[in-house]
Parts: sequence; structure tokens; C-alpha cells
Amino acid sequence: MKIYEGGRSLDGAVVTVDARPLNPRFDLKTFSPMGFEWTYEGDGPRQLALALLADHLRDDQKAIALTERFMREVVSVLDNAWRLTGEEIDAALG
Repeated sequence: MKIYEGGRSLDGAVVTVDARPLNPRFDLKTFSPMGFEWTYEGDGPRQLALALLADHLRDDQKAIALTERFMREVVSVLDNAWRLTGEEIDAALG
């Protein structure tokens, strides 16, 4: 199962999947050209929600459809440094 991790550095917000940079999936939709954010509701968290779901689900249309809910229920409440497993994403999507 994949492991997604996020944290902040001097370079800004950094998000990885299995220790590799997570693709922001601007090709699907650009909510935030500045990239990822979390801990609140907005465009940066929306971009992260889309990227997480697209990577995890491997279904771009389903990821787009679930982005708003996942951003509100999961991404907006993540801590400054966080870790999510694929299993936790599945549970959140219930």
C-alpha cells in the first residue's frame, strides 16, 4: 500500500508518495498553479486532494468527482506534517 507524506520546508510544501514527489496533476485541472497546501479549505488543498486521489484511485474522472469532498473532509484538517496510507484514503472515501 502506498504511503503519502507531506511537510513544510524552506522550499515550501513538499508532498511525496513512497518517498517520490507527488505529481500535482495540473494536466487534469489546475486549482492552484502554486501547488499543494493543506490545513484549510482552498485552491492549494484542492490541488492536493486531486493529486492524492488521482494517484491512489488511478481513475482521473473519479478523482475529479471526489476532489471537493476529500479536500473538505481530509486535506483541510491535516497537520503541518502528515502521513496517509492508501488504506486511510479508502476509509475516508467510505
